[in-house]
Amino acid sequence: MRHLSKLLIVIPLTVMFLASCSLLPEQIDETKGWSAQRLYSEAKDAMNGGNYQTAIGYLDKIQARYPFGRYAQQAQLDTIYCQYKDGEPDAAIAAADRFIRANPRHPFVDYAYYMKGLVNFQRSNTLFDRLAPVDRSKTDTNTARQSYNDFSELVRKFPNSQYAEDSRQRILFLHNSLATYEVHVADYYLRRGAYVAAANRAKYVLETYARSPVVERALSIMTQAYLKMDMPQLAADSLRVLELNYPQSPELPKLNALVKGTG
Repeated sequence: MRHLSKLLIVIPLTVMFLASCSLLPEQIDETKGWSAQRLYSEAKDAMNGGNYQTAIGYLDKIQARYPFGRYAQQAQLDTIYCQYKDGEPDAAIAAADRFIRANPRHPFVDYAYYMKGLVNFQRSNTLFDRLAPVDRSKTDTNTARQSYNDFSELVRKFPNSQYAEDSRQRILFLHNSLATYEVHVADYYLRRGAYVAAANRAKYVLETYARSPVVERALSIMTQAYLKMDMPQLAADSLRVLELNYPQSPELPKLNALVKGTG
C-alpha cells in the first residue's frame, strides 16, 4: 500500500505536467498569409537597412511559398547579393550557380555571373594587400584566378552586359596583379639561390602575362638566373629580348656588364 500511494502521487503530477505543456503557445509566424509582394517589400527594406539575415529569411519564404511567381527569380538573385554582403561567399556562389543552371536564358543571368566574379574578387583582396609573405611561393592564388575566369566568362557570353565594362577593368587588374605575384615568386627564388625555379617562374610570366608591365622585371630575373646557372647563351638571349622591348630599362647597364663578363 505504501508503494501504491507513491505511485498514485506520481501519476497526477505527470498528467499535470503534460497538460501544462499542451497549453504552451505555439511559435507564431507573423508572415503567414502574406503575399509575395509584401514579403519582397519587407526583404527590400531589410536589405536597404543592411539587415541581410532578415532579408534572406523573407526571400526564402518567397521561394518556398511562391516558387513559380514573378517574385521567385528576383528573390533568388537578391539572395546571392545578401549572402555576399553577409560574409557568406560560399553560399553566395552556390546560389549564383543554382540560378545559372535553372535560368540560363534569364534576362538578368549576367548578374549571377558577375556576382560570382565579385565574390571571388573580394576574397582575393587579401592576397594583393600583402605582397610580401614569408614564402610567397606558398600563397594561394586560386580565388584570384577563379575571379579572373568568372569575369572573363561574363564578358565572353554577355559582351554588351551592363556589367561587362566593370568586369573588363577587374580582369585587367587581376591580370597585372597575378603577374606581379609571379614576379615576386621568381624574385624570391632568385634571392634564395633556387635559380631553376626562378627562371621557370619568370618564363611563365612571359608566356602567360605578356602584356603586363612586370615583364621587364621577369626578363631581368631570367637573365640573372641563367647567369647563376652558368648558361651564358640563354642569359644573352633573354637580355636581348629585354633590350629590344625595354631599351630604357634601368636594369640594362648592370645586366650588360654581367653578361659581357661571362663572354
